[in-house]
Amino acid sequence: MLIDMLMQTAKKHGSEPAVADASIRLTYKRLVGLSRVIRDYVESHTDRDKVGIILPASAMFSGCMFGVWWAKRTMVPLNFLLAADELSPLAQRADLDLILSVSHFKPLCDGLGIRTLYLDELPIKRKFATLALKRTPPLPVVEPDDTAVLLFTSGTSALPKGVELSYRNLRSNSEDMVASAGIVPGHRLLNCLPPFHVFGLTVSALLPVAAGASSYCIPRFSPVAISKAIVEENISVFMAIPSMHGALLRLKSAPKDLFKNVFLLGSGGEPLAENIFKGFKERFGARLLQGYGLTETSPVCTLELPDKLRDGSIGKPIRNVQIGIFDENGAEVAKGAEGEICIKGPNVMKGYHRDADSTSKVLTDDGWFKSGDAGRIDHDGFIYITGRIKEMLIVGGENVHPREIESVLEMHPAIAEAGVIGQSDPSRGEVPVAFVTFEEGESATEVELRDFARQKLANFKVPKQIHILEELPHGATGKLLRRKLGDLL
Repeated sequence: MLIDMLMQTAKKHGSEPAVADASIRLTYKRLVGLSRVIRDYVESHTDRDKVGIILPASAMFSGCMFGVWWAKRTMVPLNFLLAADELSPLAQRADLDLILSVSHFKPLCDGLGIRTLYLDELPIKRKFATLALKRTPPLPVVEPDDTAVLLFTSGTSALPKGVELSYRNLRSNSEDMVASAGIVPGHRLLNCLPPFHVFGLTVSALLPVAAGASSYCIPRFSPVAISKAIVEENISVFMAIPSMHGALLRLKSAPKDLFKNVFLLGSGGEPLAENIFKGFKERFGARLLQGYGLTETSPVCTLELPDKLRDGSIGKPIRNVQIGIFDENGAEVAKGAEGEICIKGPNVMKGYHRDADSTSKVLTDDGWFKSGDAGRIDHDGFIYITGRIKEMLIVGGENVHPREIESVLEMHPAIAEAGVIGQSDPSRGEVPVAFVTFEEGESATEVELRDFARQKLANFKVPKQIHILEELPHGATGKLLRRKLGDLL
């Protein structure tokens, strides 16, 4: 279903740009050729049903992605930001005996003890040259619910879960996103997200192919490189996480009209801080459009659109996706009431790899995925995230969402970012504790910050302690890792 999508797009747009990075530019015809070469390497080096990939966002990743699928294997993108000791158990759980990578990652791959093909050391150009002399191998026959990719969650829990996404999941989500956002051939996407994260995989690598559009890849995030590429590569679609947008906002050399030709400027993957949202409007005259999704939903569930806006909202569901708000007993709540955000649609995962117990806890019998996020839907159908159910604090019997406190702290002009967790308290059960970082050149005392919070929050929500740090711990995609904040107490 996915290699077929590439072939269909290549048939229509074969000579047009598909994917590029600083070292190579591929048309759709050449992307098919690279995928075929990778397919042959996979076929000749493993009989197992899964193949690992350790690559950043790049043209080579796209070739490997489609090449692995052409070989009728499940792709397992691995997090190259982890240490070998952290990554090895995940590779073992996936039962890998082959990894595709480049020599840059040789120290990491050597530590895994798994056979690795270093693509930059292989005669790929020579293989390219001989393709015309060989018969094109047939496309694999797959079922829509076969597993296309195994993704390990980014580590907000102690042990990452393996999320199995099917061919149906990925194709439907990429095509539904294209239809909902109005992305068309000729649009140029900027891809700076790691492909071991579902945001980078579906939105940045698959979506352009579904649309017949193209992408330019930056393998390592750099606000200078991003700013330069937006202008020089004529980028019209840029979707990233808030921390990346925040870095662009702080880049003094970024021109005020940086986003003048950008059709869609999206933000997702973590909550968008008010100071970044307002900063983009004030400095660039651009509105960041929020989206929402999870690894388990392939990922996109909702998206703000220029003609469908509501401040503070994450927009409305994209095509073919349903959103419901349910209480702790599984009953749907009234419009405007708060509950757990649940998702239903062809984008919802098959389940967790070899973990039926965890799967049954989040997938209901009638197909709803329980996100663990708290939210509400207003009477016009706009959706709002109000917190994280699994992270919710209970302070003296009152439910308190960390994100509510973080949002208030981030309104302070000195604060760049805030993270809030709970700490055990003998009298109130839990109390909120905050960790903050400052904007460059700014400062404030803990007393000043607590006084600021007290003006906007009920007393029981004001952090008992505020710790000032150089930086907060983040995952590979910039998501705040609350469990690591706990280690600092």
